[in-house]
Amino acid sequence: MTRREHKCAAAVTWTSAIAGMVASRWTESRGLIVLATSLAVLCGFLPAVGTVDGSAVPTALVANCEPTAPPFGVGERLVFDVKYGFMHGGTAVMSIPEMVWHHGYPCYRIVSVAESNAFISAFFPVRDVAESLLDAREMVSRKFEKHLSEGDFRAHDLILFDHDRHIAIYPKKGRVVPLALNAQDILSSLYYVRMMKLEVGSSVSIENHADKKNYPLEVKVLRRERVKVPAGEFDCIVVEPVMRTGGLFSQKGRLWVWMTDDDFHMPVLMKSKIAIGSISTVLKSYERAEHIRSQFP
Repeated sequence: MTRREHKCAAAVTWTSAIAGMVASRWTESRGLIVLATSLAVLCGFLPAVGTVDGSAVPTALVANCEPTAPPFGVGERLVFDVKYGFMHGGTAVMSIPEMVWHHGYPCYRIVSVAESNAFISAFFPVRDVAESLLDAREMVSRKFEKHLSEGDFRAHDLILFDHDRHIAIYPKKGRVVPLALNAQDILSSLYYVRMMKLEVGSSVSIENHADKKNYPLEVKVLRRERVKVPAGEFDCIVVEPVMRTGGLFSQKGRLWVWMTDDDFHMPVLMKSKIAIGSISTVLKSYERAEHIRSQFP
């Protein structure tokens, strides 16, 4: 299989990056798959790893917004169907199974799993798993890890986000690179956007870090629209993420994400144009969080 065929097949199944919704189209590498990871610095006498009371989530400050409480929490689970045209390619699941202490920081553990269905798996099996630890106090990524299994291709990467020293650590490769202020990984960035006040005609900006580079991201808020998906019918805000840079993240196509026009900003639909057609992910089912500290006013 050529590299181009590899990318197309992976795109059809819409692997881990799909689970990261907004992340999925922000990358053109390995067929819409980019995931990063992180390492953290041990801090004081607090336990390095352990469970945290998910009902005690602190209020976070979000750039360009009023202080808000996260509209997500432990127990949230979103299940998506991945389609290429009219063909079903696989399933993607985003969930927050727990909160954990990570080297002194209480974090949401966000897990993304994407798998090809039986038909696609017969000639190109895909199972990609990504995990992000999102600091529940500072709302920045502390760690990002990915395990990719796409046909014969295997990869495991880890990135540690040290926001105190403004560096990203790549333990496997022994690399340390500069980190943008308050940078997110490509999975945590979706959850960060969900906290923002999204007004039609405006845009919000966040910093992303992946593949040893920082990528400024602009999220344009385009319009309101009502859509029907297998999980139900929803009033949505349509947003378009745009990378303000070239290279790996150059905009060779466009991505549109439909997020519920309510306190939750839950992603329910995503459509993307690629060289071989279009891909969509649609919400099949969902479970609300068990613990959300408060709702938006």
